[in-house]
Amino acid sequence: MPATVRDQPDEVDRIVDAWSREREDLDFSPLQVLSRVARLARHLERARRTAFAASDLELWEFDVLSALRRAGAPYQLSPKALLLQTLVSSGTMTNRIDRLVARALVERRTDPNDGRGILVVMTEEGKARVDAAISTLLDAESELLDRLPKADQERLSALLRKLSLDFD
Repeated sequence: MPATVRDQPDEVDRIVDAWSREREDLDFSPLQVLSRVARLARHLERARRTAFAASDLELWEFDVLSALRRAGAPYQLSPKALLLQTLVSSGTMTNRIDRLVARALVERRTDPNDGRGILVVMTEEGKARVDAAISTLLDAESELLDRLPKADQERLSALLRKLSLDFD
């Protein structure tokens, strides 16, 4: 990275400097990393909302549809498998499935292996929307990372993976 970028202060530097002046007794180094992660997360969420809106999807709709898409053909999962992948409660998942059914993006079907069980199956419309959304999202996310060379992106990815392993 050029020295001009490395030496150029950002808002996090200004915040840390101000706190350091006011509370010399504290180590503000965690803010150097995690405040930047939080700020980047806000930019990422904005990019995701825009990408998903282009496909007429909400963030939560994309989460459910992408879980189904990643499952591979025939793009179906049980509600339990969906809630494990999206980390929401069963009540929330039921509500989400109902809303996706109403929009004709998924269907509920009886599980052929368990007559009492239900499968959530993505429709062709749901597949088309999630495919368009992921393409738009990848373009937007690539733009966010364009400032970093590929090697730096890989290094950052490895460091963030290391940091997040205990949380996942």
